[in-house]
Amino acid sequence: MNKVVLVGRLTAKPELRYTASNTAFTRFSVAVNRNFTNADGKRDADFINVVAWRKQAETISKYFENTNSIFFNFNENTKRVSLWL
Repeated sequence: MNKVVLVGRLTAKPELRYTASNTAFTRFSVAVNRNFTNADGKRDADFINVVAWRKQAETISKYFENTNSIFFNFNENTKRVSLWL
């Protein structure tokens, strides 16, 4: 099983939207610091784009602001992301 676990910070407040069929979704970006420093001695960050659907989208857009930490894991076998809020 290939599994990725990441902890990062939201780069902006997630905005709740709805599809034409009235399904809630939100898009947001998470900044994840690397565990090592670059040649200049600074830590780089990777920016991960995430889309949350339905109840998770509603919860994230309601309670999360920019710079809030978020924990999520991705299971490559099932192509599913789990978020811990």
